[in-house]
Amino acid sequence: MTKMKTIYKGNLRSEVTHELSGAKIFTDAPLDNHGNGKSFSPTDLLASALGCCMLTIMGVSAQSYGFNIDGTTIETEKIMGTAPRRIVELKLNITFPKGNNYTDQQKRLIESAARTCPVANSINPEIKKTIVFNY
Repeated sequence: MTKMKTIYKGNLRSEVTHELSGAKIFTDAPLDNHGNGKSFSPTDLLASALGCCMLTIMGVSAQSYGFNIDGTTIETEKIMGTAPRRIVELKLNITFPKGNNYTDQQKRLIESAARTCPVANSINPEIKKTIVFNY
């Protein structure tokens, strides 16, 4: 079980500490919601967590089958809605380094891993996930 401790620092800023490692991250309210936007917003973290989880599970799958995805990048766009204010869509553009020449089977493994990572399985199904794979 992982534990984190969050402290409200004032001025719409929070500090989160990962208790096992001591690593810290900060969040700020975004500019469009009374904040100063100097760090990730809580919804930015959720969007980023999806990309990080996809890369991790794709990496696990690739290692298990003897290939790699080293250097792969994900650009994530978060679309917010209103009434209530919430994430309505996450757009992920996944780009693999040139020259990897993945087989069709490897591409199926990669795409399945990305779509079924724990964060993807945890996000409300009403949130649209648009994923583009660029090989």
